[in-house]
Amino acid sequence: MSKSRLLKVFIYLLLCAGAFTMLVPFLWMVSTSLMTEQEIYQYPPPILPERPIWHNYRNALTALPFGRFFFNTAVMSFGVALGQVALCSLAAYAFARLSFRGQHTLFIIYLGSMMIPTIVTVIPRFLVVQALEGMNTYWALIVPSINSAWGTFLMRQFFLTIPRSFDEAAKLDGASNLTILLRIIMPLSKPALATLGLFSFMWTWQSFLWPLIVTDRMNMRPVEVGISMFRGLYSQNWPYQMAAAVTVMLPILVIFLLAQRYFIRGIALSGLKR
Repeated sequence: MSKSRLLKVFIYLLLCAGAFTMLVPFLWMVSTSLMTEQEIYQYPPPILPERPIWHNYRNALTALPFGRFFFNTAVMSFGVALGQVALCSLAAYAFARLSFRGQHTLFIIYLGSMMIPTIVTVIPRFLVVQALEGMNTYWALIVPSINSAWGTFLMRQFFLTIPRSFDEAAKLDGASNLTILLRIIMPLSKPALATLGLFSFMWTWQSFLWPLIVTDRMNMRPVEVGISMFRGLYSQNWPYQMAAAVTVMLPILVIFLLAQRYFIRGIALSGLKR
């Protein structure tokens, strides 16, 4: 066997080992969700349940109003995803297609904001929301998160791959910058838009700290906060917690599988041009 073939086999085995390592925690989570509490505390712990306890899912999802939690999380996640797609596209168009004084410097400063830890901005954002009487509202969960420097950078890099001749032809026909963005640039940027929307949705779906701070009513809690409330109800009932965690993970997994081709293409094309 040639050296190149051996190298490919080695890389393939290495990637399989890495993939297996990444999957083990999720497989363990699913297995734990189907066990009894007695099986959880056995030593050594069993890999698979002796008999799957499917009613753990029913009990976990009815112990708290998870239907409301899922609705709140869906509204928050879709709201933030749509907001970031719209706002980042506008900012990216300005940095990629318009020319103005200090453009490069402003873009560097804007990217520099990514170095500021999110936790540093929590208190100022909370004080603003509190002053505007926005506690326990959907806008408090959505609006503070619709700005993304990373999303703007991603969209700008993709916009740079689109030939400027399209813009020039549209301007000859009297199109404005907004018309060019909405009718030419964005239809050609579906992979990048899907990538940004998918990342935004996933990050928001699993957010915990900010929703915990701006909501204190049960009917406004998202699913991540709901899962943490099991500790007070069931004193670390791990099967229930894992059952709820598996249910929360499924929507993200389904959306990723449906949009993965856009995701891969968007990431691949976003760095083709400086």
